[in-house]
Parts: sequence; C-alpha cells; structure tokens
Amino acid sequence: MAMAIKQILRMGHPVLNRVAEIVRDPRDPDIAALVEDMKDSLAAVGGTGLAAPQIGVSLRVVIFAAPAHRLTGLPEDTEQPLMAIVNPVIEPLSDRKSLGWEGCLSIPGMRGEVPRHTRIRYHGLALDGSRIDKTVEGFHARIVQHEFDHLDGILYPARMVDLMRLGFTDEMVAAGTLTPFPQAAKVS
Repeated sequence: MAMAIKQILRMGHPVLNRVAEIVRDPRDPDIAALVEDMKDSLAAVGGTGLAAPQIGVSLRVVIFAAPAHRLTGLPEDTEQPLMAIVNPVIEPLSDRKSLGWEGCLSIPGMRGEVPRHTRIRYHGLALDGSRIDKTVEGFHARIVQHEFDHLDGILYPARMVDLMRLGFTDEMVAAGTLTPFPQAAKVS
C-alpha cells in the first residue's frame, strides 16, 4: 500500500478554526483510508497525535498514543499504543487542573504551558464501530484533551492563562526553562 503523507495545516488555516463534522459511520472505508493517511502523516513528522482537521479533513477523527516515556506514574496514566477514535467525547472527572507544556504540529517549533483536567473519561467509536470508553489521568489525559480540542476548532494557545509561557522550543531549551519532554508540574 502506498503511503499518503498529507501536509499538516498550520495555525491560521481556517479549517483549524472550525467545529468538525460528526462521522455517520466509523466503518466506512473512507474513514479507514483517512486514518491511514493520518498515521502516515504523523509518522512522517513525529509526534504523539493528530486530528483529521490538521490534514484538512473536517471530521471528528483523531489518532494518538501515550508512550511509556511520557507517562507521569499516576495510576490511570496508562500507556496507549497508537489508536484511532471517531466522534470522541470527554467528560472531566473533577475540576482539578494541572499546568503542562504542550507543542502542536500545527504550531511548529513552539511550546506553551496549558492547564488541562487532571482526570477524564473519554469515549467514542473504533473503526469497527465498537465502543471505546476509558478513564485516564496524567499525560494520557493531556494528549486526549489536546487532540479532541482540534475537533472543536481550538488550538492550545486559546487554553493558555499566561502567554508569557509561550515560546519557541529551541530558545526555551537553550535557556534551560524547558526540557525536551517536560511533565506536568503545577496543579491548580
């Protein structure tokens, strides 16, 4: 099968500002093909997740992974191999949030400190139509919230509370204010 690497849209593109449409049938072969394009595109640039709008398709589909080296050690911060989820929904399980550094393939070269719910439940559909339903925390919860935001036309700077905590990754690493894979640090 030929790889289909799609260009990842950058902040400012109008598709990234729209609410994505609900997928009528996750078993549609076009959805499986979309997910393969997303996987190929993500593999080509690296990263832990991608939403369909980031490759110009305004549908409620995301792929993401929670790799072991990014986990926080919290009981429900579980490793997740790359998975696809269709029509996902998030339910915060408390008002508690933590601040953590995030990057985005649609905002290349930058990082920002973003508050996210510390513990969530998410559910949606797999490509075979079966139900996905998980309760997670830590990095796993952070990546899910970040990717699902793309489906509502939200990029992480819109979630930030202090834009002084937004900058170019290489500058912050050089200054010692950011490590390559920072974990969530503050809880509010």
